Amino acid sequence: MTTNAPITPLNPTRQRVAQHLMNGLSPRDIATQTGLTDHTIRQYVRDIRASVHCPPRCKPPVLAHFLLAAQQVTPPPTGQPAPDLSPEQRLLLHAVAEHSTPRDIALAAKIAPADLRSAHDELLDKTGAVDATQLVTLAHAWGLLGNRTTGTVESGASR
Repeated sequence: MTTNAPITPLNPTRQRVAQHLMNGLSPRDIATQTGLTDHTIRQYVRDIRASVHCPPRCKPPVLAHFLLAAQQVTPPPTGQPAPDLSPEQRLLLHAVAEHSTPRDIALAAKIAPADLRSAHDELLDKTGAVDATQLVTLAHAWGLLGNRTTGTVESGASR
């Protein structure tokens, strides 16, 4: 499910929350750091998702991709050059950025679901990312992921 509706720019408070999400913080951690309630942060995250037309149940890496592709937040400088990824690793990178369920990621990456974990771990090792959200953020900083195209978030993420 995609939309051609314009992206709603984030206000400064929601932009700060979005930046915390880019840094891998959970809503609970953001609430602790900002002094806001868990409920308020969860509402801000819902508002952030809606502003960039991100499905409600998408995983943090997908939300990060939507935010970065919509230029609502800027990726931090990496301090390291982009790794040389194989075509298969680039396909997996795009799948991680655009899909929320392991099944959908494996299908989009054209790999067997049983091989997903090892391929994902290999990609994390090659990029130096600690998790999928940081992987997506680094990939945007390196220019490996551009703006999302229509029809990229499908199946479980959009239901």
